[in-house]
Amino acid sequence: MTSAHFSEVAGIDASAQPPAQRPAPRDTTGRPVEQLAAVQDRLASWLSDLTTLHELTERLARTDSLDTTLHELLQAGAALVGAQRGVAVLEPADGQGPNTTVGLGLERSDIGTLETVPREAAVYGRALDAEIPASSRQTPATEGASGETPPDLLHPDIAADLSLPPRHREVASQLGIGASYALRLTAETTGTLGAVVWMYDEPAEPTERQRHLAGLYCSFAAELLAKHLRLARAQRDVRTLREGLLPARLPRVPGVCLGMRHRSGTAGGGHWYDALALPEGALGLSVGAVTGTGPGAAAVMGRLRASLRAYAVMEGEDPVAVLSDLELLLQLTEPARSATALFAYAEPAQHRLVLAGAGHCPPLLVGERRVEFVETSLSAPLGMLSCWEAPSVEMSLEPGETLVLYTDGLLHRGGGTLDQSFARLHTAAARAPRETREDPDLLCEHLLSACLPDDADAAESTEDIVLLAARFE
Repeated sequence: MTSAHFSEVAGIDASAQPPAQRPAPRDTTGRPVEQLAAVQDRLASWLSDLTTLHELTERLARTDSLDTTLHELLQAGAALVGAQRGVAVLEPADGQGPNTTVGLGLERSDIGTLETVPREAAVYGRALDAEIPASSRQTPATEGASGETPPDLLHPDIAADLSLPPRHREVASQLGIGASYALRLTAETTGTLGAVVWMYDEPAEPTERQRHLAGLYCSFAAELLAKHLRLARAQRDVRTLREGLLPARLPRVPGVCLGMRHRSGTAGGGHWYDALALPEGALGLSVGAVTGTGPGAAAVMGRLRASLRAYAVMEGEDPVAVLSDLELLLQLTEPARSATALFAYAEPAQHRLVLAGAGHCPPLLVGERRVEFVETSLSAPLGMLSCWEAPSVEMSLEPGETLVLYTDGLLHRGGGTLDQSFARLHTAAARAPRETREDPDLLCEHLLSACLPDDADAAESTEDIVLLAARFE
């Protein structure tokens, strides 16, 4: 039987062509639907990553200090890489500080234990200060802001990694750390700032995508840390300048005991205090405040305080003459500024006090029988009039009474009206316990705490506060 006859018997049309293979579904551009779905999934993933980074960086941008930025960096980074704990170390490569360490999910003692790990071990963030050997460096997932690849270091199973120093593995076991992932913090303008390391309770490692997001986030955080670092250094330098322009210690004068408190504000710089031992057992006391803030005000304050000491030596028995000379100096050297000041000339042996004020807060007299403000008469601040002059006030002090001089920062930072601030100060002095009134230092601390219960040590407060107390025996 021929093949044609066999096809005919079988009912097969030998002339018919075999059916063509059915093409895969395609979109309007001619691409397979599966490929398009993969692209859409990738775009959705990128969009999700961008949204996450946007939210986290917005939160980070709202931080206002080095510590808050480091804490936010730790928390957000831990969420990105799926870690439970972490530690961030700020240790700028230029050695100028400030250096600080903050932890996430760690006690202070835990951080202290981590500090015993060798720096090259990299379970602790500061290990990244040194260059990481190429053999132990993981392939970075992203590029930093400067265009260089930021080093990262991953130990997915610390206990099983025999290349790590024994102390490293011992501390990890003690703290329950199964794995760690670290990134160096590097800014384009300041270089290496420190490092951050996240820790896992069990052996683990972040995915490539997690490391990519963490790298981008740390690049942004490093630049923000650099800005906070510059601000912190500027504030530290201004504070150091102000402190250097004030007395390093108070003098010892027979018959009188001195105490003080000084709180530097972030925008302050012009408040001063001084106590000067004068001839024949006398004592000169002064407080004052220059208008303006910052290094310029601090520089003017230093010149005025130094000049007032010289005037006090020459004619301290006449406080009005001392302030008149100071006013003339201010007009000649700083015509655009004004200042308030108060100077008191005390003779402890005679319990005699002569004082004068120029637009300054009235001093407070605190004793067993009386608590009252000493009215120094209404007078204009120095530099406000063409010729300043005001009468002096002379008074006798009883043994055990304390004269408290202060600047207006004590009143302004307490909130409320000026009358309320004066009333609060008077009430605090009147209610001070006996043992507190007998110690000028304790009295200053008591008044400061009573007038500023929530602000006495606030680092963000803008104004200076000065309290100078002299107790006459």
